Amino acid sequence: MKIYLVSLGCDKNLVDSEFMLGYVANGGHVIVNTPEEAEIIIVNTCSFINDAKKESIDTIIELGKLKEDNLKYLIVAGCLGQRYKNDVIEQLPEVDAIVGTTAVDKICDCIDELINGDESGKKDYVNDSNRTYASDVNRITGIMGGYSYLKIAEGCDKHCTYCAIPALRGKYRSIPIENLISQASKMARDGISEIILVAQETTLYGTDLYGKKSLTLLLNELAKLEDIKRIRILYCYPEEIDDELIDCIKNNPKVCHYLDIPMQHASDKILKLMGRKARKEKLFELINKLRKEIPDIAIRTTFITGFPGETYKDYLELKAFIKTAELDRVGIFAYSREEDTPAYKMKHQVPEFIKKLRRDSLMKIQKTISLEKNYAKIGKTFEVLVTGTLGEDEDKALVCRTYMDTPDIDGVVFVPNPPKEYLSGEEISVRITKVDEYDLEGEIVYESAE
Repeated sequence: MKIYLVSLGCDKNLVDSEFMLGYVANGGHVIVNTPEEAEIIIVNTCSFINDAKKESIDTIIELGKLKEDNLKYLIVAGCLGQRYKNDVIEQLPEVDAIVGTTAVDKICDCIDELINGDESGKKDYVNDSNRTYASDVNRITGIMGGYSYLKIAEGCDKHCTYCAIPALRGKYRSIPIENLISQASKMARDGISEIILVAQETTLYGTDLYGKKSLTLLLNELAKLEDIKRIRILYCYPEEIDDELIDCIKNNPKVCHYLDIPMQHASDKILKLMGRKARKEKLFELINKLRKEIPDIAIRTTFITGFPGETYKDYLELKAFIKTAELDRVGIFAYSREEDTPAYKMKHQVPEFIKKLRRDSLMKIQKTISLEKNYAKIGKTFEVLVTGTLGEDEDKALVCRTYMDTPDIDGVVFVPNPPKEYLSGEEISVRITKVDEYDLEGEIVYESAE
């Protein structure tokens, strides 16, 4: 069958999609590049917040219209089906089957049942959220941009009060190190230069399998792969960042001086209501320690505005924290009220317009901080990875990333009028000449980076 897959949501979902494509190809099916060609479409959905649910449902409905042409079957995979199986069955008639978050390896069974089975009822492959699917097939990863994600664990045991992930993805389950090294080795052979480690929580990697935190062991093993130039770590809970991890980032030349640390708020009252372990004083201590040990480290975080019970005083406390901490990369989100989470039933829900006003106000502050930090980069030289090009002929520009930039989240470096063609994943030296709040512009130099 001709199969098209749409991957929505986070990078962890993308890894699941790549494994599904691997199973589909291994099963003898043909992967096509446009939905119009497809006989079967798989939509790997997200339902983490309301906007993600809406995007997933809109995509399903839109692609379902292709049943008027060549499309025979539409499969919903991922979080939406896992979380709202009955609703999908009842309210989305264009859907023929549901494959849950832990049934990625059952995608070909689902397809075979659709092709060969009876027409009664929708096919249901939604399993226990604590199951770990078999990752015994080669992922089909795109190498556009020269990077790829490596999901090192599934699920989460933190149980933050606003988050539905434990219900969707189950308890924390590390992926064995030999499996991860095998995946990364194939990525390196396929031309991947940068590996990005992801999980709901990366800093606890190995605790369930090996009885202790083993992220540094994994980092050191990955660094032995000759063709891997960079290893980036995302989703590090602040209370779990220890001296061993800091030393590894500091001393392993392949590990980016970059940490993504979801802090979520700076009011101790709100942090406690969120079920978060770290408190404001500890957050400041961690930031200062990281900057002392690794002076050029880039720290990224996310904050939530309008959590139930957030007063104007709590908002001002967060505002002061952002101004004082001067973090390199900040994302701010208005709280999304999610059913089946403890926060859904909390008193003192904040009106939507106030959530968004506070979010927008804080983002203005962060834009100013980001611009000032970028101005300080003018005249400096960085080693950047080429991720692609924009434009043609005299308007052509390379699109690159420094160690401070995660794909699709942070900024990029534009290099106008490159003297020759460069491949994604190549490393070049660029001197910064212009900046804005998020992106940089520079020129190629032939000298070592500062």
